[in-house]
Amino acid sequence: MKSRKWMCALVVALMALSSTVILAKQHGQGRGKDKQKHEYRYSRRDRKEIKAWYRGYRGDLPPGLAKKDRLPPGLERQLRVRGMLPPGLRDQIRPCPEDLVRIVPPPPPDYEHVAIGGRIVLLNRQTYMVLDIFRLF
Repeated sequence: MKSRKWMCALVVALMALSSTVILAKQHGQGRGKDKQKHEYRYSRRDRKEIKAWYRGYRGDLPPGLAKKDRLPPGLERQLRVRGMLPPGLRDQIRPCPEDLVRIVPPPPPDYEHVAIGGRIVLLNRQTYMVLDIFRLF
């Protein structure tokens, strides 16, 4: 008789524990869904297409102009993914060439593809937040 009581108590305790775990999991599933950010990055395919476009584009430039598009080392260190674009680089923003914009997928809302010192940057123009960077050379 005692063993039967212990067995029932054990089953009740296990059911109570398992139900709290299930409730905790279900409760946590809905949290933060609105806060999740879908990060956009250039895929491998995008990077290959940009690189192929640049190889064809660079062939048209004279040797002196091909190197002109590089950033000074101090500014280059400040350009980071998921960082703010420093004020020193904001005046160097150039629009991406139209044929390159056609190759890459459309950016998320409020973002655009821009060229900054030999890089293609996915940039939010209002907040100057950098989502991704592709270095051309």
